[in-house]
Amino acid sequence: MAEARRKSPAPNQPLGVASGTRVRVMLPLPLEAGTYDYRVPEGMRAEPGHFVVVPLGPREAIGVVWDGEPDPALPARRLKNVQAVLDAPPMTESLRRFVEWVGAYTVTPPGAVLRMAMSAPAALEPAPAKAGWQLAPGAIREDLRLTPARRAVLDLLGPGDVRSGSDLAEAAGVSPGVVRGLADAGILVPALLPKGAAFPLPDPDHPGPTLAADQAAAAEALRAKVAAHAFGVTLLTGVTGSGKTEVYLDAVAQALREGRQALVLLPEIALSAQWLERFRRRFGVDPALWHSELSSRTRRDTWRAVAEGEAPVVVGARSALFLPFPDLGLLVVDEEHETAFKQEDGVIYHARDMAVVRARLAQAACVLVSATPSLETLTNAETGRYDHLHLKERHGSAGLPAVETIDLRRDTPERGRFLSPKLIEAVKDTLARGEQAMLFLNRRGYAPLTLCRACGHRLRCPNCTSWLVEHRAQRRLQCHHCGHAEPLPRFCPECNAEGSLTPVGPGVERVLEEVEALFPDARRIVMASDTIPGPAAATAAAEAIAARQVDLIIGTQIVAKGWHFPHLTLVGVVDADLGLAGGDLRAAERTLQLLHQVSGRAGRAEAPGKVLLQTFSPDHPVMRALVSGDVAAFMAEEAAGRRPGHWPPFGRLAALIVSSEDEQEADRAARDLG
Repeated sequence: MAEARRKSPAPNQPLGVASGTRVRVMLPLPLEAGTYDYRVPEGMRAEPGHFVVVPLGPREAIGVVWDGEPDPALPARRLKNVQAVLDAPPMTESLRRFVEWVGAYTVTPPGAVLRMAMSAPAALEPAPAKAGWQLAPGAIREDLRLTPARRAVLDLLGPGDVRSGSDLAEAAGVSPGVVRGLADAGILVPALLPKGAAFPLPDPDHPGPTLAADQAAAAEALRAKVAAHAFGVTLLTGVTGSGKTEVYLDAVAQALREGRQALVLLPEIALSAQWLERFRRRFGVDPALWHSELSSRTRRDTWRAVAEGEAPVVVGARSALFLPFPDLGLLVVDEEHETAFKQEDGVIYHARDMAVVRARLAQAACVLVSATPSLETLTNAETGRYDHLHLKERHGSAGLPAVETIDLRRDTPERGRFLSPKLIEAVKDTLARGEQAMLFLNRRGYAPLTLCRACGHRLRCPNCTSWLVEHRAQRRLQCHHCGHAEPLPRFCPECNAEGSLTPVGPGVERVLEEVEALFPDARRIVMASDTIPGPAAATAAAEAIAARQVDLIIGTQIVAKGWHFPHLTLVGVVDADLGLAGGDLRAAERTLQLLHQVSGRAGRAEAPGKVLLQTFSPDHPVMRALVSGDVAAFMAEEAAGRRPGHWPPFGRLAALIVSSEDEQEADRAARDLG
């Protein structure tokens, strides 16, 4: 542990605790004990929330001084000293209570939760000051003969001004060598650059879009919630394209006026280029971002800026819930129904639910946003636990798209194909009008199953027994559950037959292959996590589509998340039944949400939109709800089906996982447990 990371108290600084007093310290480790007792040495101040360095066995560890009374039964001789207090803003009481609450609710050691709140340990020390240049005392004399280039540099510096060498050279229009020459001549001397703002301050009064009457009323209600400085949850719903984002951005503006911070959670922040452009238009600057693809340096700077209150607005993935906001005034969960908000590894939690808890502990307003809210959230709104605001119409002149089903039992695709004649004809007509079309299939790769024509063997993952998905472009098979990958074999591993392996079913790569044959002149793009790996690729794809450099979009669920393509008028769903099968309690609900979101991409400008759903079950309640547009009736029917059995949201389910290296032992334990 470097000494630069440690903070010593000033000689006249009052001690937080008396010499020799014990404190509890929580470590970011999955330890059942939770906290450990340490002694505070004389001359050191260590209070709840302070980040401290403590010995842990043969090594040092960073922890947080925690609340509560130490164990008086622990002998003093067994206590070890706190070694240092780090120069970082203390963890707030509300965040400490949040760590405890999440740990208790998810049955997880609180230290494992604390680790998520300490995800940028480098931020626990101040960033080193950067060096620049300033005028040397008495450097400017009347008789000093200077070249025009040197004079241009000096004209940029007033008394006491400090600027970096690169900044000076760029502003003066000279080479860096000119700045170095002035330093060699003693005219410029080194100096530390003043610390600038980590993030520009968004302007809450920056001219934004003109809101329609219902939007303005909803925005006013949300502003009042934020101004009250009290906890409350509001569900904001509305048809796709109704301007929900602009409404809750007005609430963000109110949080800024109140001098408080705002957090917006998005399900796929790395793919939200268009959302960030909306924010930029509304506030004149970019927000602070928080997601897994940030560099370690950016994570450090952002975490520190949040803790010091210098990041007024943060837009992030679910992990942003654990950032150290000193004064959180608003928490927005956009697309609250999305399954991406649920973390399945490590600490298992649902960010939507934990966002409500975080807002309650911070006395902040919480807004849950969706065109198709989850049944849990709808039930809370109907029972009065949440307030509910609804936007009934699309913003501007755009109307909702017409939705139709294509019965695949009657309009059958050609053998070996997956697009029906009716859908093919609709795509042709759309492209002929110079408009854009989208084909949606929520399945990556070329084919979801590969089997042997000779013996019927199905290729499975050796780790988790899931079917291996063929990715023909990379010539490999991949498990989409555990990540296992292997080359596409020439021989069947079961019967050793050569060339007998055949793909079964379509993925987006196979749809692309069909589209290339049907529409060879159409400019195409595939939008899937394999082809859109991050923010840069997402931005490039969105710009190409908006600039009409693309005629036909082929995508997975990535295309359902809030994109606005004004020239897209046709959406064709290749397999609308996908997701309805299986034993998932929420299968129908989630299928409806996904297809409704995808349908909402069509007809968002002047030209009317159309949605075609290929299905073998046109009479399924999900298909009827999508065609009629009566999502509320479907959700009411879904609730009525769950209530008698006390299924969620009218009861709770718990999953117990039994694992063992011995299969028979695991089976026996599971039977005994049952």
